[in-house]
Order: sequence, then structure tokens, then C-alpha cells
Amino acid sequence: MQRNSRPDLAGANSDSSPSTSGPLVDRIAARVAAAGGWMPFDDFMAEALYAPGLGYYGGGRRIFGLGPEGGSDFVTAPELSPFFGRALAVQVREALAASGTGRVYEFGAGSGALAEQLLEALDADDADDDGMLRQPVDLTIIELSGPLRERQQARLARFAPRVQWLDAWPETMEGVVVGNEVLDAMPVKLLHRAGGRWHERGVVDLYPHGRSRSLSPEGAGRDGPGEAGSRAPSAGKPADEQRRFAFADLDVPFSLEGETQAASALMDGFFPDGSVTEIHTIAESFVASLADRLQRGVAILVDYGFPEHEYYHPQRTGGTLMCHQAHQADGDPLVDIGAKDITAHVNFSGIALAAQEAGLTVLGYTSQARFLINCGLVDLLAAASVAKRPNAQKLVNEHEMGELFKVIALARNCELDPIGFRSGDRSHML
Repeated sequence: MQRNSRPDLAGANSDSSPSTSGPLVDRIAARVAAAGGWMPFDDFMAEALYAPGLGYYGGGRRIFGLGPEGGSDFVTAPELSPFFGRALAVQVREALAASGTGRVYEFGAGSGALAEQLLEALDADDADDDGMLRQPVDLTIIELSGPLRERQQARLARFAPRVQWLDAWPETMEGVVVGNEVLDAMPVKLLHRAGGRWHERGVVDLYPHGRSRSLSPEGAGRDGPGEAGSRAPSAGKPADEQRRFAFADLDVPFSLEGETQAASALMDGFFPDGSVTEIHTIAESFVASLADRLQRGVAILVDYGFPEHEYYHPQRTGGTLMCHQAHQADGDPLVDIGAKDITAHVNFSGIALAAQEAGLTVLGYTSQARFLINCGLVDLLAAASVAKRPNAQKLVNEHEMGELFKVIALARNCELDPIGFRSGDRSHML
């Protein structure tokens, strides 16, 4: 399953029976207690995904694959077809030349498939008639997950020593930055509308100090009476013995100070009570940090999402938060914690605005289909065997990855009319 299908949030009360104990669950419970009994959802999501050695990305799961048979949970474009990386390499090569640099940076390299595809394609471009590399491109991978880093190192061993790994931001960067399905995995703030206003949604522990108790609206909030989440037990009913955590709303008006303009748009009164949505403060901070460090070059970010007017459309009352496990999607992040992915679609208008405010230039924004076609995917497929074409076509099919996935390019100190956006640029829609 591609990590882009929308689950039915009405069915969020999963029938699965996760344990209410375990190292990761205990760690989160301790953090909830230390926070006074209520943890913001973005902090919960960060723990569930990235707790060292325990979270979804740090626990050594396979994660990426074409189907559930091998134990994977979802497939990304580079895993689906090598033609993704080969087409992207056309844009990377052009950006390297325009910036006068020779290094590619990849954030969150997954299995290493995209890095391998890029290096293979770039090396083919740089080889002389004797097959010797004239100007080999170097690659730096910024990867937080130890198990994923080990997989990448094994896959890319033949490119050593041109590939290096970092587990933190470099101080400065000059070159081309690539991120495929990175922004969607960054923790989001979760908002819930009730009583005609927005509340910040967080997580409470149903079993504090090992004692089972029911969660009532009167006890849900950190700063007073709160609103129980749609997946929390009703007042007076016993808690599900297999569910450790529940949603609860902070019973104070959500402060917009320092938040994005997209969040301000939520207050326009068009959303009915019961609506849920997300804001992407961490993803936007990531882009600001990128701007601080990118001295010269281009950043190319690929992910699924929408411009702001589509993301915060009044008919999108269920938000975009979703989970993936064994190539199935569901809407309940509070069960099977650490055993499944948690993600949200990207608000590309917020990303573009954060980039511009930090001094980057938006070079282009378009659908994945249009970007890959502009970069020569059609010609690549024409030369490919029939057997290799079906998966590659999923990259551009409108009902699969072609339309929902978008590409945005950002630059500093680099003049470029990027080939990937020369037809079908949608920057005016951001």
C-alpha cells in the first residue's frame, strides 16, 4: 500500500488489542505524567515514531516494501520503481550545475533506494567513454534511525567513501538537498473544534500509576475541564482494558501566537464542531533550519499534500492524520504504538511561506506526475522493458501517486529555471 490513502476516521476505535505496557508505552506514560497528565499530540507522535531504539523508525522494523509478505508497512516511490530516482536525477544534475556544487544531501533516506538510484544515474552522466568518473558526486545522508542507517550503509557500500552519514544537521550546506516523504513524518499539532472554537488535542493516560480509571470530560484537560476525544471512553464507562491512552482537549482557547497563517485561517468559522485538523509547526521549522544552513543550492522536497486552500477546506472535517501497518491504513495512532507509522499530509502553502520568510526562493511547485514527465520519465519508460513499466506508471497515474504527491523546489543563491517545473508549475496556487 502506498502511504497516501485516507482511512475512515469514524472507524478509529480499532479492534486490535495492543498491550498497555512495554518500554515505549511506559516511556510515553512517564512523559504524560511529567507533563501534568496531558501531552500535546506532536510530542506523543515524536515519541511513537522516534524514541531512540523504541519508536517506529528506531526499532529495526523493515517498514518499506511492495507488499505485507515481507513484513513491510508501506511502499514509497523509490521502492516502487527505480525510474523515480532516475528522473529526479535529471533535476538534481541541473541544480548541481547551476549552483556550481558537487554534493547531494538526503534527509531520511529510508532503505537507501533513492540514494542508490541518484548515484547510479549521476555516475552514468559523469562517466567518460572508458567508464571512468570525471567529477563524481558526493552524498551526505542525514538519518536519525540507527537501524535504517545500517541498511543504507550496506546498500551503498560500493559507493564508499563518497557517501557519509550524519545524525544531526551539518553547520552549513552547499549543494542539492533531497527529501522524499520526509515532511509528512514530522510530528504535527492536532486541533479539534468544539463549542464553536478550536482546542489543542493531546493525549492522557487511562492507567496512571497502574490504576485503571475511566476518562470523563470533567477530568480530561490539563488546565481545567476538557473535551474528551472521539476515541476516548464516555463518562462513567469503563476504559478499554487494552487501551492505555486516549485523546483529550486542552480546555483553553488555542493560542495562535507564533503559529502559521494557516492556523489563523482555521478561525474563520466555516468548520463545524467535531472537525479535526493539523498544523505543521515542526515541518515549517525544519524548512527554516534548512534556510539557515543552505548557503548555496537547491532543495527538492517530494510529499503528499495540498495547498492551504485545499488542506483547510471546510469539507475536510476529519483532517489528514493516518497510520500505516502491513499495507493497511487506519486512523488510530493510540494503539499498536511503535508498531505502525503515523503521518499527516503536508500543507505546502505553509512550507512555501516558511521558506520565503527564512530567505529562500520558491523555484516551483507542481504535481509529482508533471515533475517526473518534465524530467523525462516518458522517454525512460519508452526504453524500458514492458515488465518494468506498470509500477513506474503508478508514479504518474492521477488516481495513484501522480496527483496527490507534490514537488516543491527551494533555492538560495542559485539562479535556475528548473526543468521539473517548466510545464504545469502551480506556484500561483500556494
